[in-house]
Amino acid sequence: MKLTIGIIDDDLVSQYATRYCIEQTVKNCKVLICDSAEDGIALFSDLYQKKEPFPDILFLDLTMNGMDGWDFLDAIEPMIHDGYTSEIYILSSFTNAKDRERAKKHPIIKGYFDKPLSKNMMNTILLSKTM
Repeated sequence: MKLTIGIIDDDLVSQYATRYCIEQTVKNCKVLICDSAEDGIALFSDLYQKKEPFPDILFLDLTMNGMDGWDFLDAIEPMIHDGYTSEIYILSSFTNAKDRERAKKHPIIKGYFDKPLSKNMMNTILLSKTM
């Protein structure tokens, strides 16, 4: 099964590191990258309007210029409740207890990881997808 994995992060180094880890761990995947929450909303809206599937897995940074990750989640939540799914994981370089607690309680967030993404983290996510 070919996975589609999305990354929404405004930091180019983080994008590269996350993509590299994904491509080293998952041999048969398509990686979509958005440089901002606004670009992510545009991507998800376009997929929704075309009735195309969302990425199987999405790595979302919370702290970005302009709209942040929470704004992105608010914008796509109606689409998620309309039957479109994506396993959303927060990938953040800031350890913030409030954000971790908020993420744990958020209905569409599957997990919260510290940057950089590692093969072990990616394997944990992949294992949960097969269960």
